[in-house]
Amino acid sequence: MLVRIDPDSPAPLHAQISAAVRRGIAVGEIAPGERLPGARDLAAALGVNLHTVLRGYQELRAEGLVELRRGRGAQVRTDAAPAVAALRQAVHALVGEARRLGLSATEVTEMVREAMA
Repeated sequence: MLVRIDPDSPAPLHAQISAAVRRGIAVGEIAPGERLPGARDLAAALGVNLHTVLRGYQELRAEGLVELRRGRGAQVRTDAAPAVAALRQAVHALVGEARRLGLSATEVTEMVREAMA
């Protein structure tokens, strides 16, 4: 698994890490059940703080894409569906664009409701 970060990007480093894993799951580079690199190893490879990687992994856990187990690391859940991962990635892109445009959560939510109707 290849994780790249852009220090010049306005996106936080932890968000770039979780986005890279999310994208890997979505396109099938990372298979369900596969172990992710250890947080210490990934932090060292990227030249970032350990807690930055852990925060990215915790974000993925909150989304239901990975399981975190002390001493055993992070593993992609076997039920992490690529379609759901792709949708989550699209939602994150939507939120990023909405923030760039200065839209409120209420305005974006209303747009999504209209689109769903």
